[in-house]
Amino acid sequence: MTTNTNRRKFLKGGAVAAGAAAATLAMPNVSRAETTTLKMQSSWGSTSPFQLMAQQYIDRATAMAGGRLKIDLLPSGAVVKAFQVQDACHKGALDAAHTVTAYWYGKNKAASLFGTGPVFGCNASQILAWIHYGGGKELYAELINDILKLNLVGFFSMPMPTQPLGWFKSHIKSADQLKGLKYRTVGLATDIMQGMGVKVTQLPGGEIMPALEKGVIEAFEFNNPTADSRFGAQDVSKHYHMGSYHQAAEFFEIIFNKDKYNSLPKEHQAILEYSAEAANTASYGWAMDQYSKDLQKLINEDKVNVYRTSSTILQAQLESWDKVLKRLNKDEFFKKIVDSQKTWSERVAFYDLTNSADYRLAYEHYFPGKLPS
Repeated sequence: MTTNTNRRKFLKGGAVAAGAAAATLAMPNVSRAETTTLKMQSSWGSTSPFQLMAQQYIDRATAMAGGRLKIDLLPSGAVVKAFQVQDACHKGALDAAHTVTAYWYGKNKAASLFGTGPVFGCNASQILAWIHYGGGKELYAELINDILKLNLVGFFSMPMPTQPLGWFKSHIKSADQLKGLKYRTVGLATDIMQGMGVKVTQLPGGEIMPALEKGVIEAFEFNNPTADSRFGAQDVSKHYHMGSYHQAAEFFEIIFNKDKYNSLPKEHQAILEYSAEAANTASYGWAMDQYSKDLQKLINEDKVNVYRTSSTILQAQLESWDKVLKRLNKDEFFKKIVDSQKTWSERVAFYDLTNSADYRLAYEHYFPGKLPS
């Protein structure tokens, strides 16, 4: 009797457990976080490829949040100007921004080290790796929180290809030809080019063409063949110089008002952080496809002359970097970051340069005579 009773209890309990399991399968766990909408402004115009990359980040974040996290993306100027998004986020006028640290290096020149710093042999992907594994993330937080005391949280995304030296009225073959030119760039590149005798004006991308028309500048760099061609660089110049040390390792900075960020559920905080990493692949892949197409269009349709920047100019840039670093390293925190990057680069670039295949040799083997000299 006791055995039969226990058997009936066991079977009944198993049926209840099976029913619960079926209910779990039919109704899987979903996020119970409340739906939140964030207002983000970029430092880019609505037609800029960088605006598309900001959207790639947003698409990934909102998809991973299952629709419970929404981000409204606004172009530069919708709320504030391109160089003002950091202040707007700090004050809470914006919840978030998509920008670059070079746009606010006026607050502290160390900011530009997180994207447009000296070249010790590492490329942008390897310096982004320094952010995550070499102490860069902690140094960035120290600058934001302890030194500048900004109410911000920030992440980095999209290792940018080397930025060209830029657009000129003629073929620039030597550093001497740069002296006295009125030239647009931003961040520490300003110091580097000024050290070479260039007259530099810092401008966001949207102000480059008006400045050219007014004669404020006569030569410029922005970022890549796609962005440059979209605002009409090929219409004012036919001499495009590729390769440079002024901005060879940049990436986007995605910032949030810290109070707003901390008020979000932990799962949303994680999504906002790790979506920056997810966007790396999407943005870089799109860039490789589109930048290469637009460079060919500039050459074949717009009849732009494309050159590799002279090695003598590159050497002059390195020598200018040496002088700038000697001066700015007098600041203890600035030097702390530079030393960290230099230590990282000595080891990481050694591995990469020792191990990497000679891709130029392979390209010339299969496509002889195509590369510019």
